[in-house]
Amino acid sequence: MKTDGQVWNAELYDNKLGFVSDYGKGVVELLNAQPGEHILDVGCGTGELTNEIAKSGAIVSGMDMSEEMIEKARAKYANIQFQTGDAEQFTTNTAYDAIFSNAALHWIKKPEKAIACMWNALKPGGRLVVEFGGHRNVGTVVSALYRHLVNDYGVDAEARNPWYFPSIASYTSLLENQGFDVLHAALFERPTKMEDGEKGLAHWLNGFANTFVADFSAEQKEELFDKVAGSARGQLFRDGAWYVDYKRLRVIASKPSH
Repeated sequence: MKTDGQVWNAELYDNKLGFVSDYGKGVVELLNAQPGEHILDVGCGTGELTNEIAKSGAIVSGMDMSEEMIEKARAKYANIQFQTGDAEQFTTNTAYDAIFSNAALHWIKKPEKAIACMWNALKPGGRLVVEFGGHRNVGTVVSALYRHLVNDYGVDAEARNPWYFPSIASYTSLLENQGFDVLHAALFERPTKMEDGEKGLAHWLNGFANTFVADFSAEQKEELFDKVAGSARGQLFRDGAWYVDYKRLRVIASKPSH
C-alpha cells in the first residue's frame, strides 16, 4: 500500500504479526467468494488471505504497494497473480465481481481516491468487502507515541502520522457519495494479543510505526519505543502479554447493477 515512508519487513510481518491475516479470515468468510468469480485483494501483504480466497475456486489477484511484500507473496503462492500497485491510483483491465481488503485501507490518507479506483474496478452489481482500523483504533498506543514524540523529542507527531482511522459515518458517506449502496457497517473493539510476551509491543511498533521515527537513530528508536511501552503498559499489558487496543471498521457495500 502507499504508506508515505512506511518500511515493510515481510519476515517480521509473517513471523511476529501473523494476527493480521489470522483475524482477516473472518472477513474472507463475509466475502463468500464463489468459484469462477474475479476478485481483487487490495493491500494483500504477503498473500495469506489472497490464498484463502483462492481456495474457494475464485480467480483472485493481489495488489500491494510494497515490493517486498509482493515478492514474498509470489514466492509463497506462485499460482496466484500478484502485482505492485497504489490503492489511490490504480486501474485494471479486468472488471471484478468483488474487491476485498483487510487491514490496509487505514494506510490510505486520500480515501476518496481509493474508493473511486475500487468503484471503477468493479462490475455493475459487484461488491466491496473491507475491514480496517476505525475511529480511535490503537488509541492508547497513538496517544503514548504522540506524547513522547512531542514532549521528549520535539517532533510534530501529527505530521508524521500515516494512518486514517475514520468513523462509520465519515467512511460510509464517502462510499455513498461515490455511488455505492452500503449494506453493512460496524465499528467494534478487538483487543489483539501480540506474540513474544514483553517484546510484543516492540514488534508492533517496529512493524507499523516506522514513519514516526524515520530520522531516528536505532538507539533513539529503541528508547522511544521503551517509553511508549512504559506509558501503555498499565492499560495494555496483562497476563504476560500485550493486547493492543484495536478498533475495526467493517463495511460491505455494492455497486448498483444499473
